[in-house]
Amino acid sequence: MLVVREMLLGPKRFTDLRAGLPGISPNVLTQRLEELEHAAIVRRRKLTRPAAAWVYELTEWGMQLEPVVVALGRWAARSPFLPEGSLGVDSLILSFRTMFDRHAAGGFSASVELRIGEDRFYADVDRGRMELLRGSVDRPDAIIEGEADAFAGIVYGGRKLADALRKGDLKIEGDKTAARRFLTLFPLPERAAAASGV
Repeated sequence: MLVVREMLLGPKRFTDLRAGLPGISPNVLTQRLEELEHAAIVRRRKLTRPAAAWVYELTEWGMQLEPVVVALGRWAARSPFLPEGSLGVDSLILSFRTMFDRHAAGGFSASVELRIGEDRFYADVDRGRMELLRGSVDRPDAIIEGEADAFAGIVYGGRKLADALRKGDLKIEGDKTAARRFLTLFPLPERAAAASGV
């Protein structure tokens, strides 16, 4: 499921998959990709020039696993022992898609571009729905730029946005009110109770 998760936002080269799955060896990743190809969940294809690189991507059937991955993410977020640590870019964006609260987004409509390192994502929020995809958009209402850890610290870690802006960890262009509201749309669910005696 972790390999599938890495491709939910689009095709990736083998090296990009390795970067998103630092705990997996090249041999094990190769084996998993071969198994997923054999099962018709993943396909390998060559990009056209100028890139001309081989990438792995989910098949149409493989993309139907997204609700399963999202449900597992919501379930895991309730863990009483949720581990802390860095989130990769794709994990952060998928967490936004997983934790999006349509009630918190009520009455809010905006287009927001997220710039995380070299990666660009476009969020369109309207009428309690959100589409969040890889890529840029012309004339978004707001642009929020920073590293994945800065986004995660504000959205999930309780860090104040004003502190991140003051220290330059995040930058906002355009409608600052829309950017601030956007960052509040992803509340973590209540933690499950720990077993007694633990």
